[in-house]
Amino acid sequence: MGIKEAVLRFLEYSELDRNLSLKTVKMYGYYLLFFQSWLLKTRVKGGGESKDYEVEKIDDNIIRNFRLYLSHEYKNKFKGALKRQTQNYFLVALRSFFRYLIKQKVNTISPEMIELGKQRDRQIKHLEVDQLSRLFKAVDTSDAMGVRDRAILETLFSTGLRVSEMVALNREHVNIESGEFGVIGKGGKARVVFLTKKAKEWLRKYFGMRNDPYKPLFIRYSGPKADDGLTDEKKRLSVRSVERMIEKYRKKAGILFHIGPHTLRHSYATDLLHEGADIRSVQLLLGHKNIATTQIYTHVTDAKLREVHEKYHSGNR
Repeated sequence: MGIKEAVLRFLEYSELDRNLSLKTVKMYGYYLLFFQSWLLKTRVKGGGESKDYEVEKIDDNIIRNFRLYLSHEYKNKFKGALKRQTQNYFLVALRSFFRYLIKQKVNTISPEMIELGKQRDRQIKHLEVDQLSRLFKAVDTSDAMGVRDRAILETLFSTGLRVSEMVALNREHVNIESGEFGVIGKGGKARVVFLTKKAKEWLRKYFGMRNDPYKPLFIRYSGPKADDGLTDEKKRLSVRSVERMIEKYRKKAGILFHIGPHTLRHSYATDLLHEGADIRSVQLLLGHKNIATTQIYTHVTDAKLREVHEKYHSGNR
């Protein structure tokens, strides 16, 4: 089977049979088409580009050469050399691709032959209590936009939502009275998130100032006007707008390092663990598929090990 047909079939399988989100399928497509392009260019003697290449001929030597290309030769025109984690994204996509081919009885390389590059422990950014307080207080809440911005910050820190999950919400999705509501996260996985008292307070203020007919939970106040034929989606606040908004208040609050919406998600998880939540519960609240993903917050759990040792070890009595 040719690589072009194989990639196309895999993407169709991912969308129709596995029911993966369009965003996930799109990313699989990016990584696999990148590999396909590299493969066709490097398999032809004398240069040029081959019309196709049989997937049965792909071996561990080809995969190794591709890994060397990602690590030493390829440079993204915007971001430069690829980080090890980004290189692994290509390899994860290839693993899924070859796993599918073997399932289809295609005689090709085993996905277990594709080892992921080892990474250093991931360092995450989170905000301390005083930094969170300064960030929230940096918002001027004298108008509707300011109240909206404060409600966004409180919602992100209260729920641990990914920014893409938050901006996709409509007003009808959020139950302020009960303080809990469901979201659909990565891979179409549903979970429940919860609002703090402060988040409910600021959402009520924001809703009280809204007299528009638009469905999105958070709307923008700049850009095209009503005369331009606005729809719910045109009025919906974008991920990029939230990122710019947080950067603006970061500067006003005097926080010296760059932060974004995900920093508030990290701060949410850190806060829960610091206050005594177990890591399994935090995994469920964040919507992580594997607990290994949640274990990036070892900066909290490791710090608490000393307390455990001092409290429970008999030698300390």
